[in-house]
Amino acid sequence: MDVRHLELLRELDDRGSVTAVATATHRTPSAVSQQLRSAERAFGAPLVEPRGRGLRLTDAGRVLAASARDVAVALAQAEARWDEFRGRASGVVSLAALPSAATFLLPGVLRELADDPIEVVCTDLDVAEAAYAAEVVDHDIVVAHSAIRTPAHTEDTVVRHLVREPLDIAMAAGHPLAVLDRVTPDDLVDLPWVGVPLGYPFDSVRLAVEEATGRGVDVRQRVRDNRLAEALVGAGDHVAVLPRFTAPAGDDVVLRPLAGLASGRHVFAILRKDRAERRAVRRVLDALTSVAAEFAPAAG
Repeated sequence: MDVRHLELLRELDDRGSVTAVATATHRTPSAVSQQLRSAERAFGAPLVEPRGRGLRLTDAGRVLAASARDVAVALAQAEARWDEFRGRASGVVSLAALPSAATFLLPGVLRELADDPIEVVCTDLDVAEAAYAAEVVDHDIVVAHSAIRTPAHTEDTVVRHLVREPLDIAMAAGHPLAVLDRVTPDDLVDLPWVGVPLGYPFDSVRLAVEEATGRGVDVRQRVRDNRLAEALVGAGDHVAVLPRFTAPAGDDVVLRPLAGLASGRHVFAILRKDRAERRAVRRVLDALTSVAAEFAPAAG
């Protein structure tokens, strides 16, 4: 068996289309199709079949794609043992992280790895909660978040919980509620809000306030960027949900805990099982865990 054929089938299974595989692997769609035909000749069985205007794996193709995952883990384990023999982890580790988590994690990680021959290449990624898991196809480590809980391991991925970060209510320093030590759902439900897009973890706080009060919240704006939300809050009478570890950036905005509701988000790392075997990846993951632990006392 040609490992390259197996990996190609896994790529198609992960990405869903020949075009996506071609883009990710820097090939043309025709080159990918030609290599799929080569794989079919080598295995002596049809591995793909038409689906609409594209292709999908046959049952035989899916069996081989699953085997490709096992082979990738075995190769990564061999690489890890070789790194152990040589005595030090090295190489490039690609990290994709939501910006607000990278803000408090990445500086410490880079400091901890300053003397290691490991290059961390970070991509900031602000997408809906459910979209982060798919990014493990293109990155060694994905730092994501969830409002409810850390997801479990899957057949293909490893998940490590990093820290639970409280989500507080942000308001202008001169806001009438700023004199309180903490605020309640009843304090907030009739105020104008700066929210986040639907499907983002911070929106769980808005939903919890509505459930607790039985009334709808007046969301005037929905923005992804925390600094933009902070600027809008600081300029008027709006409130917003912001993470405790990195907000506020200035003196115009204050944070108040939300009483009666467990408002927070879980920050965690997701990795493909084969990439989790790499010694350099494990070193970066351990650094993320170590830095995150420094913030745990502030979550109380």
